[in-house]
Amino acid sequence: MAEIKYEIEKTFGELSESAKGWKKELNLISWNGRAAKYDLREWDPNHEKMGKGMTLSKEELIALKELLNNIDIS
Repeated sequence: MAEIKYEIEKTFGELSESAKGWKKELNLISWNGRAAKYDLREWDPNHEKMGKGMTLSKEELIALKELLNNIDIS
């Protein structure tokens, strides 16, 4: 399997933390030298290991924000 290279360009924040210290974060990440995308996934405390996640373009993130703004969670 080919090595995955990544560079976390910006961290926006954490959503949660597991008992083992892994944190679910929203970051701007460049994967394998490509243009950075918004990324939501769990990371170990040293950002060396990661869980499965989701990457979103700017347009997809804006669309998701609009959807979330319209959800009634009462």
